[in-house]
Amino acid sequence: MLTCPRLWQGITRKLSTANRLAVMMSSDRTGPSDTKKSFEEKYFDYAANGNVEELKFLLQATFNSDHRNDKGWTALMFAARNGQESVIEALLQKGCDVNLVNKTGQTAQDIAVFWDQKNAADMLTNFIKKENPDKQLRNYFSLNNLDRKAENRKDNVWLDNKLKEDSTRFIVFSDLKPLVVNNGDSTKRYKFTLVRLPYSDVEFVVSTNPLLVFLGVDNCSEEKGTAQSQALFALDVTNTDDSKVKNLVNESEFIPGYPASMQLEPSDAGIFAEARSMLDWLDRYKFCATCGSPTTVAEGGYKRICDNKSCRSNKGIHNTCYPRTDPSVIMLVVSPDKKRCLLGRKKQFPAKMFSCLAGFMEPGETVEDTCRREVFEESGVRVGRVDYHSSQPWPFPCSLMLGCIAHAISEDIKVDNDEMEDVQWFRRSELVQMLTRQHPQGLFVPPDQAIAHQVIKAWVRMTANL
Repeated sequence: MLTCPRLWQGITRKLSTANRLAVMMSSDRTGPSDTKKSFEEKYFDYAANGNVEELKFLLQATFNSDHRNDKGWTALMFAARNGQESVIEALLQKGCDVNLVNKTGQTAQDIAVFWDQKNAADMLTNFIKKENPDKQLRNYFSLNNLDRKAENRKDNVWLDNKLKEDSTRFIVFSDLKPLVVNNGDSTKRYKFTLVRLPYSDVEFVVSTNPLLVFLGVDNCSEEKGTAQSQALFALDVTNTDDSKVKNLVNESEFIPGYPASMQLEPSDAGIFAEARSMLDWLDRYKFCATCGSPTTVAEGGYKRICDNKSCRSNKGIHNTCYPRTDPSVIMLVVSPDKKRCLLGRKKQFPAKMFSCLAGFMEPGETVEDTCRREVFEESGVRVGRVDYHSSQPWPFPCSLMLGCIAHAISEDIKVDNDEMEDVQWFRRSELVQMLTRQHPQGLFVPPDQAIAHQVIKAWVRMTANL
């Protein structure tokens, strides 16, 4: 029997790789824990010493490439410490997380800068900039690359044409649950990707006049110079047979919005946030808040017009006609000596989780005053200066969280037992343990998809000398 030489070489190479991995993983005979330890040690050694070929062999195994040692260091951090650029490139291609911190609160980028590994630092910096072109912190749910084309929403002809273009895609929701596919890679951090369907697949639903929102145009498709930029719509199939839509894509499923949506690819999470908030608003406000009459959806889903022509909501601009966003503040309170931070536990939190204090803004209130009021109400601590950090859309249903660092002018705690179960001051070293899930009492903070995590981590990185 004749065998293709290239095919045979490929099979031989794969067998060789498998054999080498088997040898590496079974090199110690003293027990399973020793075997695992030896495997991990080799992984870190290869990263630190620049042995990129052997490291790539290890990365082919079912192994967490973001594994940490007892000091919270990852392979990417070891490579950054020693300026191993080829290893850094291989680890970034594997999808290693550049945002992880070690026990001293440093990321791989911080380590490269500290040890004057300029090329490694530049490499990591450029990677972060590429992932995040505007160079500002992008919290989860906030990375949305769509051009919303708000100027075209009143043009019904333009919208109708976009609706039926071959390049147009539809993101489907049922009871506010998005249709997704599982990426099938257990080593990947984010599990789900939004399903995007062409008009031909959903025409039978669109013809029934469902809730439909024009989300925008995909900037990426425009940059590629395609003949038609790709428009994106959110489609609600709640009142139709959603199984017909689900069956269009193998292995697709409708997932609940929270917490499953925290496992969406970050670029999809931002689009999900826009779509879910809009569909939720359209579903909640079917009647005019001014006179109680039915309303009609207009402007691509971004406006509801009262059917009562004499209603004063039809004269001038009224916030009852447009989608609402509810601003809230979430703040990390720093002690007067700048060495501790105030975190609290709400009664509904998972066991042992602490987070930043938070609350909704009231009419006529500034961000700073909201921070001061909420911190005092929940903890009895007084706040002076307030610094803005970043923001995060929170589409459950339609909040905008404004992250701040608040500077306390008092320390005594008086817990509001109606809202809070516990409020405590924590030292910086404890915050690092909580960020890295290594606190001796098992305490932890929200995951890094939450703005609270990012605000806490930012303060930890800013105070590395404390």
